[in-house]
Amino acid sequence: MIRRKMLGLAAAAVTASGLVFGAAAQAQDVIKLGAIAPKTGPLAGGAVVTQWPNVELWAKQVNARGGLDVGGKKMMIEVIEYDDKTNPGEHIKLAQRLAEQDKVDFVVAPYGTGFNIATAPIYGRYGYPMIAVSAITDKMDELTQRYPNLFFTLGTTTAFVEGVKEILVEQRDAGAIGNEVAMVNVADAFGIELADRARDIFGEAGFELVYDKSYPLGTPDLSPVMKGAKDSGAKAFVAWSYPPDSFGLAEQAIIEDLDVAVYYSAVATSFPAFGAAYGNKINNVLGAGGTNVDDPKVAEYRKAHEELTGKVADYWASANTYAALQILEQAIEGAGTLDRDTVTQYIKDNSFDTVMGSLSFENNVSHTFWSVGQWQDGVFRGVKGSNVDGAVPVRLKDGWAE
Repeated sequence: MIRRKMLGLAAAAVTASGLVFGAAAQAQDVIKLGAIAPKTGPLAGGAVVTQWPNVELWAKQVNARGGLDVGGKKMMIEVIEYDDKTNPGEHIKLAQRLAEQDKVDFVVAPYGTGFNIATAPIYGRYGYPMIAVSAITDKMDELTQRYPNLFFTLGTTTAFVEGVKEILVEQRDAGAIGNEVAMVNVADAFGIELADRARDIFGEAGFELVYDKSYPLGTPDLSPVMKGAKDSGAKAFVAWSYPPDSFGLAEQAIIEDLDVAVYYSAVATSFPAFGAAYGNKINNVLGAGGTNVDDPKVAEYRKAHEELTGKVADYWASANTYAALQILEQAIEGAGTLDRDTVTQYIKDNSFDTVMGSLSFENNVSHTFWSVGQWQDGVFRGVKGSNVDGAVPVRLKDGWAE
């Protein structure tokens, strides 16, 4: 189903012809932004937390300011949304529709590593600057050379594995864990690439994977996976997981009373709902990403996110998604045009003031990101990252009691 939003200064007026800004916005005064991401399917839970609210927040804020200044002309934002149903083929068909039927000016990059890689050719064909906000891969150099419109903001696979490895080494040196690690991964592009890289990096650091298991995306029962991890006797558990399984694995770890000093799961560990679901039981659980909640910019962003969308931002990729939209905004205004090639070049050549700080791209890749965070006393704080401030010391996991 098509969902069209015209986000105005206050509430949009409903007319016979649809939703419009104020009284008489003209088509030529509108910048069309296409957004395709899951609203249904296995990855919907992540996109609904991380992607969709930030698109809404940014568009509302821009339009509340009177729109974007494009070469001296104020232009409002119209968001055209589609649900790809967590289906890459569906996403590609919808992307073509955005370009050829809706004729959108710009797009929001897809949700998820596999979707960003799968759709790069279609967005590249139409020349849309594509700022990937939820993609982790070591193929960035190869992909950005092939698709010069593609930008990455979240860090490489190697960087994420290295962050976890550093924690494992630190805790081994402190005597909290041994060399044994239990590792599991979701069997899609994201989890497979991270697990493959982890086998090499953990091995080089002297760790032994005494349990190494993959499972399909959307697996409803993860109890066998967690039982295997527990039976391994490892004091460190690492899961390269996506939203549904990050929750499912935590639930099973609590049920099994998994006895580890280091517990890490990936995407969705930073979600407020993760903390709400398990309370203090997940204190000192490590996960992908992180944020510096003490940064005034981050605090202001999180407040606006909740006030304007009614939802609490997650502690990782939410800010990254919003920052990517800030980059697009500043590039359009800086270039003074809607010409996509010109805007893409502006992104390549300039730095941008964002909620994540000053961001710029080297060969289309940003090197400012959080890689590992940890739940500490009800807040998910960054503990490892690249060119970020506010990292806090790692704490050991000590049971699953409230």
